[in-house]
Amino acid sequence: MKQFLITVAGVFVGLTLFAIAVPMVLVAMVAGAARPAPLAARTVLVLDLRGGIADQEAQDPFSLFGGKALSVMRVERTLRAAERDERVKGLFVRLPERGVDPAAADELRLAFKRFRAAGKAILVHSQGLYPEGGICSTYELAAASGDVWMQPASSFQVTGVARQDIFFKRLFDHYGVSADYQQRYEYKNAVNSYLYSDYTPAHRESELSWLGSVYETALDDAAQDRGTSSAAMKSLIETGPWSAEDAKARGLIDAVGQVKDAETAILAKAGDGAKLSSFLEYASGVDGDRGAGPVVAVIGGEGEIVTGTAAHSSPFSDSGPTMHSDDVAKAFYRAIDDKDVRAIVFRVSSPGGSDTASEQILAAVRAAKSAGKPVVVSMGTYGASGGYWISSQASAIVAEPTTLTGSIGVFGGKFVLGPALGRFGIDVRGLKVGGDYADAFSTGAPMSASQRAAFSAWMDRIYAGFVGRVAQGRGLPVDRVMAIARGRVWTGAQAKALGLVDELGGFYQAVDRAKSLAGIKGEARLVAFRAQASPFAAFERLFGAGAEGARALSAALYLADDP
Repeated sequence: MKQFLITVAGVFVGLTLFAIAVPMVLVAMVAGAARPAPLAARTVLVLDLRGGIADQEAQDPFSLFGGKALSVMRVERTLRAAERDERVKGLFVRLPERGVDPAAADELRLAFKRFRAAGKAILVHSQGLYPEGGICSTYELAAASGDVWMQPASSFQVTGVARQDIFFKRLFDHYGVSADYQQRYEYKNAVNSYLYSDYTPAHRESELSWLGSVYETALDDAAQDRGTSSAAMKSLIETGPWSAEDAKARGLIDAVGQVKDAETAILAKAGDGAKLSSFLEYASGVDGDRGAGPVVAVIGGEGEIVTGTAAHSSPFSDSGPTMHSDDVAKAFYRAIDDKDVRAIVFRVSSPGGSDTASEQILAAVRAAKSAGKPVVVSMGTYGASGGYWISSQASAIVAEPTTLTGSIGVFGGKFVLGPALGRFGIDVRGLKVGGDYADAFSTGAPMSASQRAAFSAWMDRIYAGFVGRVAQGRGLPVDRVMAIARGRVWTGAQAKALGLVDELGGFYQAVDRAKSLAGIKGEARLVAFRAQASPFAAFERLFGAGAEGARALSAALYLADDP
């Protein structure tokens, strides 16, 4: 017994020390991150995009482990600071081989052009551009630098935009699986791969339409930045692929050289004694848009839209960013209650999610507007389906030309696995009490006719509600929204022509729009409003913690959480 008590006491002491030590380490990490890295009098920042880039910074510090260190928003904010920093003379960019998302390229292109307009040089270097992902958009971004290098003998395989979809219908038929789904309407193609063995006419039309819009944007922007016509750029691109040497001979790039050669070249542009410095290290010391003046609250939401709060999710989940409706709504109501906040910029990058979660967030948007605080949505890579639902009644919507938006529609259903499992001697049986609809989503058998009718009516109600919210928010007749909805995806450029967005541009264009709507003259202070505000909140979630010290520290940082 004595040994048992000693062991228990040892474990308790160890856990207590751990609970104290980890927050102290996290405090040190936060404090260390706040100290700018020392810079040479002439510095070239090195921005490496090869590890991928998210739209927004992680709301939860624990999600940084295994996640993307870079985000579009972080790069934007950091370059904004570097424009004003006399020590920063240039930017050296390592391009990814597999592509940048089109809307991310649009946004970074604007940031690059602002940086160059401030009199600072950019040089990008590529070790090869291959036909995957947003490779045309990667070249669009490269062209904005004004100085494009490639490694000798590398491949310039920018020839167009392509994608592929995998269809499972024949596999399901072979094994007796049935996809019992409904869509509203023919362009809502998220489940087409389960229902068909090839593109439907509507599916093909929709995807070719937005792919064409993305391609046209990349060509036009690259042509403009390379000083040629769109027709000439299209001809050069589509007659490839080329080697790096061929690409240079045709004016698609500026130089062929190794990474070291490119580094030497950008340092020469920066002046005698110039040094390379990590972009991420420099970014860790950037405070953002602090200072005096009216406050514009910045609220972010990225990923699938779900109900609840991140506090109930695993901090080590690798499912990607998620927009929790409780967290986003809470951030809005904090901004509403803050007397210094004059306007809100809501950064959205989401392909959709739960309709009820979307409605909770939209209600918070409406509440902000009712409180006299205009809300301007800045769309990232996606603002589609639920992502458009939460944006639809904002004071204004700003999207990138290649943002994928719209998708005003709904789908739902189930997989029927009973017959497939029966082939392996597995029998699915069920029992129910109550109404006919109680087992509508049983996997054993398809819905009955009455269940399908009830489910169909529910789908119609959601769709009609979605259309109604868009019509009200955008000031469009319901019939007009019905005609451009039906689940169809549009790019930002297409959506603007249709009246679904107000302006094409990036985050800082949305800030300008918010300032204008709020009557703010001159500069404004951008302040991030987050529900998951500090490492200590995540620490409490991870360890269960009833540690009051961690809670107090968390609260203190929560209230002072400026970007």
